[in-house]
Amino acid sequence: MKIVFIGTVDMSHALLEKLIQLKADISGVVTQKFPNLNSDYKDLVPLCKLHSIPWVYADQMSENEMLKWITLKKPDMIFCFGWSFLLKDEVLDIPPKGVLGFHPALLPENRGRHPLIWTLVLGCDYAGSTFFYIDQGTDSGDIISQKKIKVSYEDTAATLYEKIKAAALNQVELFSPQLENNCVKRVVQDDTKATYWRKRSRLDGKIDFRMSSRAVYNLVRALSHPYPGAHIKVNDSLVKIWTVEEISDGNSGIEPGKVLQAGNHGIDVKCYTDAIRIIDHEFKRLPLAGDYL
Repeated sequence: MKIVFIGTVDMSHALLEKLIQLKADISGVVTQKFPNLNSDYKDLVPLCKLHSIPWVYADQMSENEMLKWITLKKPDMIFCFGWSFLLKDEVLDIPPKGVLGFHPALLPENRGRHPLIWTLVLGCDYAGSTFFYIDQGTDSGDIISQKKIKVSYEDTAATLYEKIKAAALNQVELFSPQLENNCVKRVVQDDTKATYWRKRSRLDGKIDFRMSSRAVYNLVRALSHPYPGAHIKVNDSLVKIWTVEEISDGNSGIEPGKVLQAGNHGIDVKCYTDAIRIIDHEFKRLPLAGDYL
């Protein structure tokens, strides 16, 4: 089974490497040279060169050129894992066995953008790792493999990313021979249970201390590395906040945003409920007790 692989992030690299280990017939790789959209960008070209796999940078080609390149590779199937762009019908029509996609959520729930980040921001108990056939809809095609992943209170974007990656690698190893032998089981998604997450913006990363301490904690861990970080605005400048912890504060008479104390242990700030301790941050000048953020 000849495969064209499309991807451009760390997850893509791990899955491509796994397929190579499984002796998959990778006839070509489509990736990107410039990480314009992906904080977890990883160049796949060194891996392709190491294993003599033909490759192209999609951001250095026209759509017609890319379409022609993929067509000439005559893939039986396309794997599109870690790609921020919708594939056009012309691409979907190329491989006779279809196009397989990946989504880190429990489809049909939580289709759409930034699923790992939203999972943590919203304090969800579970994430997912789902492989499915890409169709003209948004993450709506038939599912061939899905794993439910427990999210712990201590999880950050980085640790949850690794949990999902580990599950995905195991899934690929299990379903690859089924695809090869045309015996994979397809499960039609129930559209009546579908939910959608929207695209996030920079405003979604702003900490407002009128939020609860739990909401601030979830926002910060969701946007920690490899993502761009949550932030607060101080004197018209954005200050990145990378790590916080929740702390108890029984005094309900203190306004949200007031700095309770600051020192080597961190910066304690009152929230709407309780408080948070800012541990890892990019303050150029530490705020003082009594300041407002």
